[in-house]
Amino acid sequence: MSFLISYRGAGGTKKIPLSIIVLVLCGFMFFILLYTERISLMSSSSSTSYLFKLKSCPRKEVSSKPKDKIRKERSEILEFLDDRFEFDPEECNVASGKWVYNSSIEPLYTDRSCPYIDRQFSCMKNGQQKTDYLRWEWQPDDCTIPRFSPKLAMNKLRGKRLLFVGDSLQRSQWESFVCSVESIIPEGEKSMNRSKRYFVFKAKEYNATIEFCWAPYIVESNTDIPVILDPKKRIVKVDSVEDRAKFWDGADILVFNTYVWWMSGIRMNALWGSFGNGASGAEALDTAVAYRLGLKTWANWVDSTVDPNKTRVFFTTMSPTHTRSADWGKPNGTKCFNETKPVKDKKFWGTGSNKQMMKVVSSVIKHMATHVTVINITQLSEYRIDAHTSVYTETGGKILTAEERADPMRHADCIHWCLPGLPDTWNRILLANLL
Repeated sequence: MSFLISYRGAGGTKKIPLSIIVLVLCGFMFFILLYTERISLMSSSSSTSYLFKLKSCPRKEVSSKPKDKIRKERSEILEFLDDRFEFDPEECNVASGKWVYNSSIEPLYTDRSCPYIDRQFSCMKNGQQKTDYLRWEWQPDDCTIPRFSPKLAMNKLRGKRLLFVGDSLQRSQWESFVCSVESIIPEGEKSMNRSKRYFVFKAKEYNATIEFCWAPYIVESNTDIPVILDPKKRIVKVDSVEDRAKFWDGADILVFNTYVWWMSGIRMNALWGSFGNGASGAEALDTAVAYRLGLKTWANWVDSTVDPNKTRVFFTTMSPTHTRSADWGKPNGTKCFNETKPVKDKKFWGTGSNKQMMKVVSSVIKHMATHVTVINITQLSEYRIDAHTSVYTETGGKILTAEERADPMRHADCIHWCLPGLPDTWNRILLANLL
């Protein structure tokens, strides 16, 4: 049975099936429903937007800065937060990863733009023409290290003292940190004071200082200043840091390192008490034993002096040396001279890094009452046979001559690193742990 509806047209009375009428009505109602839903969504979106506006900063504060400056600051913060979201110091193993070549990256400074770099580390100034060593970026296997943001670094240091303590390798990390931030500080708002043992970079605008204390053994010795070139005549006072620690008191962030000076290849002359009796009062000890005694003295000072509610303590692991090219498969090579790429073998570990000494560090820190954050830079630095100062350095305060550069086996420095260079990555890790 069919249902029909009659209507009068031009040709007389006609009948329309009811099914067609129903379809038309249903289509019309569906259109009305969609339109109503769209209005509802727009209204909801408007309400949500209004709520976010209520939570935002007052308009007068936002408008006090140029729009371009606001966009730039927001961009920097968001970029860092995106990286930071993926970085957890407790979960991220920065020691495991690989170096990735990135031709687009540029250092935050150069050895010409930053006036604070020692000539010893100024490879470009000293004649290094190749720049590929600056394009390698450390990429951990399971996380991302945030890029170094000078503004975020200085905001973190506002009203604080950051102090690096150690040898010339630690000084290069200090110079890297200073050079990474100094360009954002106006000329009249920054200063540098250097003495033989203690260097202070001050950022007045932030009421902050970035400092370095020369203490190659951390504990006291007879060879800090002046340096005794003959290792056999060096004496380490393994039971005292008092003469050094007067510079450390009151610092908000302490970054310690000591390793290379212990690795003379001979037994250490260790002393308890006064230097008054000279070498006659010293006892020759195996390096690892003397190292442990010295670190325990340092650990006792930290535990008895540092307030963990005010001061954070870091220890940077050993910086590797690359004086034996056979370690990376080049028995006829000349130390690190003319190396242009990092080692790719993830298991690579050269003879310039002593695992026994690393175990001493781990053991001493493990038994400390104060929490010490270990910045493990050893494995990632092991690969960087290409980043040393090599023949583009100075010795005895003088730049290597052409004749000396022609004899890299004798004169290539495969201990220290170019700036800018590898120490910038160490500071990326340090800053990530601070934020």
